[in-house]
Amino acid sequence: MKKEQKIQSVAGRIEALLDPLCTAENFEFVSVEFLSDRGGAIVRICIDKPGGVNIDDCAHMNRQIGDLMDVHFDEMGAYRLEVSSPGPNRILSKSADYDRFSGNRIKLEVRVPIQGRRKFTGLLQGISDDVVTILVDQEAVKIPYEQIGKARLAGSHGES
Repeated sequence: MKKEQKIQSVAGRIEALLDPLCTAENFEFVSVEFLSDRGGAIVRICIDKPGGVNIDDCAHMNRQIGDLMDVHFDEMGAYRLEVSSPGPNRILSKSADYDRFSGNRIKLEVRVPIQGRRKFTGLLQGISDDVVTILVDQEAVKIPYEQIGKARLAGSHGES
């Protein structure tokens, strides 16, 4: 198994394990990210809740998540766990996010070029039938959800 496939497999297992925990603790599991570091891996978990996440929330969930991961992912070796809020440039990780954040500026990168481009910044119009629509320079661009590689909120002053 390639390294990237292995990371995606572990990320999927982590999400499956942590999503119910987050729900039980009244949080939303937003994303998991792996980074390499000299001392091992960094596992970055992003959580959210209505009204936002504060430092006490992150500390509480860090303890809860760390305990679960130590039991279920002992094969991972040394890693550092970071639990954070999504911040203003929140990752859009689920198809429901494209309706939830409709009306916001987003930055989006596709796996295969669409209209000769891979990167788009514009106003999110929503998702329908697994097709995301964003308004780029007053033109509606339709992007199949499965073609989206990365997407995040861009804030009001996002780059084009």
